Amino acid sequence: MNTDYQQARLARDPRFDGTFFIAVKTTHIFCRPICPASAALEKNVEYFQLAQQAMLAGYRPCLRCRPDSAPHSYAWQGVNTTVHRAMRLLRQNRELNIQQIATKLGITARYFRQLFQQHLGLSPKQYQLFDKVLFAKQLLHESNLPIAHIAHATGFASARRLQHNFKKVTGFTPQQIKQSKNKQGELISLRLAFRPPFNWEYMQSFFALRVIQGVENITENCYSRSFITGTDKGWFSVSPVKNKHYLKVEISLSNIEKLTNVLTNIERIFDLNADTNTIKTQLLRCGVPKDTMVTGLRIPGVWDKFEAGCRAILGQQISVKAAIRLLSQLTQELGATEGNKVYFPTPEAIANSDLSFLKIPYSRKQTLRLLAHHNVHSSDSSESLVDDWLSIKGVGPWTVAYAKMRGQSSPDIWLNTDLIVKKQLAKLTIDAELARPWRSYLTLQLWSMA
Repeated sequence: MNTDYQQARLARDPRFDGTFFIAVKTTHIFCRPICPASAALEKNVEYFQLAQQAMLAGYRPCLRCRPDSAPHSYAWQGVNTTVHRAMRLLRQNRELNIQQIATKLGITARYFRQLFQQHLGLSPKQYQLFDKVLFAKQLLHESNLPIAHIAHATGFASARRLQHNFKKVTGFTPQQIKQSKNKQGELISLRLAFRPPFNWEYMQSFFALRVIQGVENITENCYSRSFITGTDKGWFSVSPVKNKHYLKVEISLSNIEKLTNVLTNIERIFDLNADTNTIKTQLLRCGVPKDTMVTGLRIPGVWDKFEAGCRAILGQQISVKAAIRLLSQLTQELGATEGNKVYFPTPEAIANSDLSFLKIPYSRKQTLRLLAHHNVHSSDSSESLVDDWLSIKGVGPWTVAYAKMRGQSSPDIWLNTDLIVKKQLAKLTIDAELARPWRSYLTLQLWSMA
């Protein structure tokens, strides 16, 4: 494994960015594989698969390549699925303590600690602390937020707690990292990194065909939309940066404590953690013609599973253009407005409407309302609950699968009953089983060939 890391390090190969980190024993600094600093001698180098592991070993993050802004690693795909979910929950719920996360996982705090020590070599508490510090460092470098706001956004109880832990872990104070005075109320500007290639043109064209009027807007070089998270509203825009391996993100958010969840969702919507080269190899292996392959293919997501479900239900047996017209009408009638922003309707708004303004069969209106009722009364947003939609009259496997693929970015959704996919399969020799666990990408690839 170290031989692979050594070659990637010396080549500064961006395809490995985020999959491992390089610690230099003589400087006590750790870096990303793409760091522009002079390469250290191999005898002075130590490798880690997580930034948090390097921090536990006493290394400090590099100020040039900034490990806090690296794309998230796929290096842990083979470990216990509970560890995967735990890492995700720790990242998305920085304000919760270890006992609360363990409860969400359905395990004891003691077993939680055992799993982390076994698979990652550090405790959940250590992982959580280092993760908070890394996120705080990213915000200090890139955002216009005051330090007190950054403390709340990253899960620290106060600016004082942030100051103490940040200095202890990085050797710097937050004030030393911050370049200038900040003003409240400005947009939060950040960079979200990815491993190339990233096919912006594909994502842009996919979104452009499916833009909900008022909620989303897309131009050649920018996608933006409004959103609701819990009881809070916000807006974000995402733009590619020429010859750079990151997207520029701007966010306006009424509650800064929701920033982690918003960023995580943006990463998912643009599928930034996908290993596109591995996926491409798998799709070629299953029979996709090389000359038709979409390079840098990623799953274009939507804000949440409920919106994806609404899109699927209103899109049954009609064209994409007609479905988007209905979704825009639904938003115009039932979506909340705030200034010049329009928000996709909440489940409550749809559940309480007779939907008489929609020119669709009554049975489909009922299905949409039943889906809304289900989501109003559902307190758990876990992935397994999407399967419960099958109990709703009018919701079939295709709707559930579509919601998983676009609303949760599940990588292995195979829409083999889709009309376009069927037509492509009739013309090609495809063994979908060989595409596992990336059949969502096979579905999208076949759609792109229509």
